[in-house]
Amino acid sequence: MVTKLLPEIEKVYFIKKYTLIHILSGSGTIQVDFENYFDWQDKAIYLEKGQYIKFLSDDFVVRKIEFPDETMFRNKDVRVLFKHLISLGYIDFAECDDCQKFLNRSIFSENTEEIIDISSKQWYWQNPFQASKNEYQIIFDVKEVIDDQFPNHLTNAELVNLVNENGIDAQALVQKKIGLSINKLLSKKRLIESKRNIAFTDKNIQEISYEMGFKDAAYFNRVFKNTTGNTPKEFRSNFDFEKRDIFVQDIIELIQTHHKEQRALEFYADKMNLSVKTLSKKTRDKLNTSLGQLIRSELINSSKMRLAEETPIHEVAHQLGFEEPNHFSNFFKHYTGKTPTAFQAEKYNS
Repeated sequence: MVTKLLPEIEKVYFIKKYTLIHILSGSGTIQVDFENYFDWQDKAIYLEKGQYIKFLSDDFVVRKIEFPDETMFRNKDVRVLFKHLISLGYIDFAECDDCQKFLNRSIFSENTEEIIDISSKQWYWQNPFQASKNEYQIIFDVKEVIDDQFPNHLTNAELVNLVNENGIDAQALVQKKIGLSINKLLSKKRLIESKRNIAFTDKNIQEISYEMGFKDAAYFNRVFKNTTGNTPKEFRSNFDFEKRDIFVQDIIELIQTHHKEQRALEFYADKMNLSVKTLSKKTRDKLNTSLGQLIRSELINSSKMRLAEETPIHEVAHQLGFEEPNHFSNFFKHYTGKTPTAFQAEKYNS
């Protein structure tokens, strides 16, 4: 089913079917499974059942495609779109002409299998981990074992034995291609599921700790706080998805309004009638990122919009409050990995 959505700010949208999120317009940040993403423009975002997405701004317009036929997702070539490893799964529209053509000609088409086929081929072409197709199958087999086994109280040796049962050293392959050990991937999965249970259920912390493979609730509390900066109870209180604290909307709107002229944290703290320390902590607790990162991300978003409109680089620098064009170019390259000139050339040629 294809629908148009004007999402509410800070509302948790639970994914109940395999879903493609195509952001038609909007600015700011999105959050998926407790991680914030700032560079989502020109990307098709694929989400699996059980995930959630939040929009941390109120000007988004979204096309949501839900896929009714679950049999296609048993295809091992398709699972790469939905089984996210270390970050959000996406297809880069700027590099996928077929994706753009499909979505442009079938805005509300019910024929959704074609976009899955196009996207899976594009994912392998993007080759995010520089692996062969056979290596990807092994890596995602490991991911499925972790997804199935994370609640069980397996030792690292037992987990390694499971993923290596076909005689291939899967642990070495995952470490080489993903940059994380299988045990780290397991810990990451447990942390996400711990957060999910803390945020969206009324289970007590002891119950959650045991379900996540921890026999000692006190140890679970220490591990959780060392990883997130909050105790499980503090995390539950700060997330509080049903109340949707107006703080988030206020700070996002403030940054959108003033980011071109104001970079100082003190300015935003003064506007919010808080100390810098309090504002920084509250931003981190509520949005799982820093205040400085929010400001920088808004600057990058504004930069990309202007550059895509073929605004000269020196004018973009001036409009965004940079003293010199080279200061802007250095800033842009540092946070995007490419120069403004290279970014404009890609947009022009796409």
